[in-house]
Amino acid sequence: MPVERKLPIIVNGKVKTAVARAVFRPGSGKIVVDSKPLEVWIQEASQKAADPIILLPELFSNVDVYVNTSGGGPSSRSRAVMVALSRGIVKWTRSGTARKILKAYDRTALAGDYRFKEPKKFGGPGARKRFQKSYR
Repeated sequence: MPVERKLPIIVNGKVKTAVARAVFRPGSGKIVVDSKPLEVWIQEASQKAADPIILLPELFSNVDVYVNTSGGGPSSRSRAVMVALSRGIVKWTRSGTARKILKAYDRTALAGDYRFKEPKKFGGPGARKRFQKSYR
């Protein structure tokens, strides 16, 4: 059973260099990402951000969510929004069932995905590949 809350909850989701900060407040189910409604923002980015809302629509009906994103590209930003929404709704409802549903759907929805690009090193064009060696 969801608990009635008065204070806002602030959570963040990170994927690669993208960060999404979400503020959950009691409300009517409005979700705003970067000052745009989620429906408009999704068309510009990726559908992945809406997965928690599609899986748990009844939990998002009485909460307003405001999300700000920074860093990364469109794909990693949408994944970061998905992580922030998932973590926030679990924290907001204090519900073990929401956690189980999200974890069964996608483990990275709550845990995040902390894989980064390996930095380039000297002696080659990338992280592992080396320049061709000449013997003559």
